[in-house]
Amino acid sequence: MSLSNRYDFVLLFEVKDGNPNGDPDAGNLPRLDAETGHGLVTDVSLKRKVRNFVGLVKGDASPYEIYVKEKAVLNKTHERAYEGIGKAELLKGDDKKRKGGEAVNQARDWMCKNFFDVRTFGAVMSTGVNCGQVRGPVQLTFARSADPIIAQEHSITRMAVATEAEAEKQDGDNRTMGRKHTVPYGLYVAHGFVSSFLAKQTGFSQDDLELLWQALGQMFEHDRSAARGEMATRGLYVFKHDSELGNAPAHALFERITVEKNTDVPRSFADYTVAMNDADMPTGVTVSKLV
Repeated sequence: MSLSNRYDFVLLFEVKDGNPNGDPDAGNLPRLDAETGHGLVTDVSLKRKVRNFVGLVKGDASPYEIYVKEKAVLNKTHERAYEGIGKAELLKGDDKKRKGGEAVNQARDWMCKNFFDVRTFGAVMSTGVNCGQVRGPVQLTFARSADPIIAQEHSITRMAVATEAEAEKQDGDNRTMGRKHTVPYGLYVAHGFVSSFLAKQTGFSQDDLELLWQALGQMFEHDRSAARGEMATRGLYVFKHDSELGNAPAHALFERITVEKNTDVPRSFADYTVAMNDADMPTGVTVSKLV
């Protein structure tokens, strides 16, 4: 069933003694706003966790296959699309790089039909074997911590070395030193949007939406890593509009979810008070707390 409503949502999640999203250009330090010290987690990181959850739950099978996944060769997937629409002959020669045409539109529709993340988040599939471009109905912002974070650096020791040459240098001591970065505690807030107009274009359905809500609520439970410490979804607030265009500005709705710390140095979710103002909601808008 296709969507006929606009949705806006607020996602709250926490990290404790972990690195929620390291920056490879900064020695894998936790990402932060250099001016305010607030922690950041990219939208790409959050989408990765949604993709991993859907692949885990649905077994990476059509119509819930995952397009952007580990070790994927995207042009090979594009070739599958042309084979799927019965036009594999267009893959020969320079036709595979064609700029448009009905075959490209059909290949794009095939990708939307079979891949959850394409019809959800969209994708640029026009390089190499051309399957067009898709603008996804679901968009996420960077997550930002409610308060400034402190990135701690820890020295760690491995009681082994990788090569015999290293062992000889250490006379058999065989130790490898390393470093690890963590955030003692951070409560992060991200905003999201669901467009019914774009959902109709990609085939994003009501069932897909329910799967998205499930993924946002449970994705950290199946993404454990020593580097990420303890992470958990602490809140998922969904604003549903009666219309496709929407009945209120998204920013005005997001302001109804407030996060206030009740101690100087928060170290747990209990050190925050999260409030949802559902009084005098704009006409045509309802709010639900899913987590």
